[in-house]
Amino acid sequence: MRHDEGMEAEVARVVDLVEATRERLADLLPAVPGETTVVLHPTATQLALAQPALPAIRLATAPAARRYLVGWVARGRLDVLVGAALRDRASGGEGSRDLLRLSPAALYAQLALAASAPQWPPPFRPAPVARAARWAWLWLGAGPWLSGQLAFARPAIVRRLREGSRPTFPPAARDASLLGATVLDLLERHCGAAAVVRLATGPLAAGGASAALGEAFGGTPFAELEHAWSTHLDRLAGRG
Repeated sequence: MRHDEGMEAEVARVVDLVEATRERLADLLPAVPGETTVVLHPTATQLALAQPALPAIRLATAPAARRYLVGWVARGRLDVLVGAALRDRASGGEGSRDLLRLSPAALYAQLALAASAPQWPPPFRPAPVARAARWAWLWLGAGPWLSGQLAFARPAIVRRLREGSRPTFPPAARDASLLGATVLDLLERHCGAAAVVRLATGPLAAGGASAALGEAFGGTPFAELEHAWSTHLDRLAGRG
C-alpha cells in the first residue's frame, strides 16, 4: 500500500475494503490476483500523473459517469483517488458517495477479472486492449457489478437518461463504465450470478455481443433482450 503521510484512516478503510472484496470474489471467480499494489492519491493531479491514460478515458465517457472514474489499473496494481478529493466528486444525490467509496473494490474486481480470464487487460497489450474496446460494456461493467457499486448508481443513471439520446443495447463504450453493469444485473436476475461469471470469464462469442447475450440468456431473441434491458434501466432509475 503506497500513500502520503497523514492518510492512515484512508489506508485502513481501503485495506479492509479490498481484503473483503478479495475474499468474496475468491468464492465467485475462477481466480483472484496475487500480490497487488494499491496506490492512494490525495489529488486528481497525482492520479493523472500515475495513470496518464485516465484523463483521456474520462473525456471519452458520458458526462454522467465521469465523476466516478477515480482510478485505473495496471498489472498487479491499482491507483485510486481518496480523501477530500474523492468526497468532493459526489453529486449530492443519494448513493453517490457510496458509489465513490466502493471505487477501490471495483478496481480490484477488474484485476480479478483479468486474473480469471487473460483475454482481458491488464496487461494493456494490443490484442486485449482491442478486445476490451469492442466489449467495453462487459469489461468495464464487470467491476461495478462484482463490487456492488450498481446498488448506488441510481443518481448517475437518472442523469444519463436525461442527457443525450437513449443508450444503445448493449451500452456503447462511452456508457460502458456506468451502464455495462446493468446488463449483467439483468442477466443475474434472470439466470443467476454463475451465468454472469461464465459470460465475463468464458470465451467470447464469435458472433459478437448479440450472440453472446442470446446464449447467456438461454436463447432469448435479441429484440426481447433489448426491450427487457430498457425496462430494467428505467426501473433502476426509479421510472418503473
